[in-house]
Amino acid sequence: MGAKTALLAFAEGDIRPALLSATRSERAETEALVRRVHPDYAVAPAEDGTLWDCVYPPDDVTYATALAGAELFCDRRLVLDRPSELPEHLLKAGAGRRIIMHAMHSVVDWLAFAVWEDGVLVRSLSLSPDGGIQENIGEPYDFELPYWAGEHPVERVPGWPDQDPYPLPFHPLELGEDALHALFGFVIEGAPDPGHIDAAGLHLHGFRVTDPSGREQAEREARYAEARRAMGPPRIFRMGPNGTMHEVSFDSL
Repeated sequence: MGAKTALLAFAEGDIRPALLSATRSERAETEALVRRVHPDYAVAPAEDGTLWDCVYPPDDVTYATALAGAELFCDRRLVLDRPSELPEHLLKAGAGRRIIMHAMHSVVDWLAFAVWEDGVLVRSLSLSPDGGIQENIGEPYDFELPYWAGEHPVERVPGWPDQDPYPLPFHPLELGEDALHALFGFVIEGAPDPGHIDAAGLHLHGFRVTDPSGREQAEREARYAEARRAMGPPRIFRMGPNGTMHEVSFDSL
């Protein structure tokens, strides 16, 4: 699995009909929305894209569209480890509507999704194998129930020795795809369905959104540097004649 998402939407109920009937929005209207969700940031035009290509944009880039009945943003700043901590200005931006968040990151098997109805958080889930269940608020949706019932256990990877059991009852990215389908109407991995949103055909306006003080960028680079130090040197594994994986040195390559 290699899926990553960073989605936040404001919709008049179910967002899927708005995405199915989407037409290209006006750039000026969409820019006004981006400025609303990022007050005090510098906003400049960037290359446009599609929902399929831009569902997890680079740092300092936002993709967005304004549709009849919905506003959709692809933006890593707008998704949180604990969705219940969504800032007040975003709750106000979605006042009177459904707010939907969806985030996945395949490197750490992290999933978070949440739904607010008229400002009230009705469901939030955030979990990863390393962090465990960080947030679990509200009643699970129907698409979640088979996962919590143990119907989707994570199988051991063939060939890898000394594997500990997966620390969660299911793989977050597998549930994440079902959540993406149920909440937004499309999937990233898996066979497309005739009823799915055409994510590759849904146009998004691109914007470069930066902290004019430079503080946010500096703090982010410091976090990246610390993560690189914590990772240590890379390790290389190769499958042996008996079908199991074993570590090898760079010199043996």
